[in-house]
Amino acid sequence: MLVKVFGSSVFGVDAEIITIEINMEKGIGYHLVGLPDNAIRESSFRIQAALKNNGFKFPGKKIIVNMAPADMRKEGSAYDLTLALGILSASNQINSEDIDRYIIMGELSLDGSLQPIKGALPIAIKAREEGFKGFILPKQNAKEAAIVDDLEVYGVESISEVINFFDKGEALEPLKINTREIFYDNLAHPEYDFADVKGQESIKRCMEIAAAGGHNIIMVGPPGSGKTMLAKRLPSILPPMSLHEALETTKIHSVVGRVKENVGLMAERPFRSPHHTISDVALVGGGAYPQPGEISLAHNGILFLDELPEFKRTVLEVMRQPLEDREVTISRAKFTVTYPSSFMLVASMNPSPGGYFNDPDAPVTSSPAEMQRYLGKISGPLLDRIDIHIEVTPVPFDKLSDERKGESSVQIRERVTKAREFQTERFKDFENVHYNAQMNVKHIKAFCKLEESSKTLLKTAMERLNLSARAYDRILKVSRTIADLESSPDIQGSHISEAIQYRSLDRDGWLG
Repeated sequence: MLVKVFGSSVFGVDAEIITIEINMEKGIGYHLVGLPDNAIRESSFRIQAALKNNGFKFPGKKIIVNMAPADMRKEGSAYDLTLALGILSASNQINSEDIDRYIIMGELSLDGSLQPIKGALPIAIKAREEGFKGFILPKQNAKEAAIVDDLEVYGVESISEVINFFDKGEALEPLKINTREIFYDNLAHPEYDFADVKGQESIKRCMEIAAAGGHNIIMVGPPGSGKTMLAKRLPSILPPMSLHEALETTKIHSVVGRVKENVGLMAERPFRSPHHTISDVALVGGGAYPQPGEISLAHNGILFLDELPEFKRTVLEVMRQPLEDREVTISRAKFTVTYPSSFMLVASMNPSPGGYFNDPDAPVTSSPAEMQRYLGKISGPLLDRIDIHIEVTPVPFDKLSDERKGESSVQIRERVTKAREFQTERFKDFENVHYNAQMNVKHIKAFCKLEESSKTLLKTAMERLNLSARAYDRILKVSRTIADLESSPDIQGSHISEAIQYRSLDRDGWLG
């Protein structure tokens, strides 16, 4: 007897429907074809134990299982439930009239209970597109899949629930959630608040500009000056994610199984802070079966690289292209996968290997040669992709001991959100541009027009500071953001002057 059941495979951040054909005839043997990996090949042992422990038997016949399309690599243990249901149906142990109307996924334990799977959200999206009636999956992933409307999502705890659903008609309760309600409920108060930061007014101003325009930023300062503390508070002043951004972000985290149980939609912007020992593949994505890296997990959020020169140079170099294109393409001989990676890069570094720069009272000093070698780890092209360079100085004691609270993140976020609204209106006719940092040369020419006095000011700065053409574009983008924060339709000379200050590291001789 031949039976067809349906599962799904995640490829990149999208899913493909997998048709599992199970043919049973006289003879002995279990033959699994269609490019399964080892985890799928081992499934027969899990299925055999799970069926036996739930009062069913693994048929002693010749079973041929084909996973179509047969030329696509299948991986993972999430097909256990699909295969088990197909085997029970093909051996007439259960009645399964409507089984082909559902996508069924789940990893089986030996007692028949279900373990969570990866990629529940992209699978649910694909199931709706293909017109399936419902999606049966482990309860831990149900909220994530239930984000998708017009699809019945059944979260189950064991194989017996699924068997009774098909064989005995026992009702399963589809999970229904109000996505918008959950999304807006989750826009909670920030864990880290700028109100806790003492002093550092100029750095807070930089952070506000960076958040308003989505600009990359690097902070240079000695240990203990507050670089990490400031970076952790940056997500609290970013505008709330739109529903579309939240879905996009959840989809990527779903693929790697990083969505927290019973969370469903991710409403907070991601903040990723990988250690400097990270490998190229872990940062940008890849592997034998390509997975998203840290830059994709930081999509629509922040990637914080603490102690930038400590990262391997190769790791930083592979990040240059995704920073520019806002997506990363991983190519293999037989396929290519593209992951989105539109993130804000926030980097911090000490000005020298010892941590202090030209400070006669410093406990550790470094020779000029040591400093040059240390700073040479960061390439000029990477620094050119960072819009704002800022020096962070230690906070004096009188500021630290001041009892007054600083401006709260909520107040700063209001100004940032207002500036982003101007940008949304400005770029409404452009599909892939939402804020100033995403502008290309054509957009800069259209939206960053300067008066003669401002042009002269910028020209003088460019010549004196010996800035590259890319740095020129960065200054214009940052000027546009400063103007947006002041609700100014035109870029003034004062905006240009402030933006030039944020390229100060180019001229101080610190960064070559």
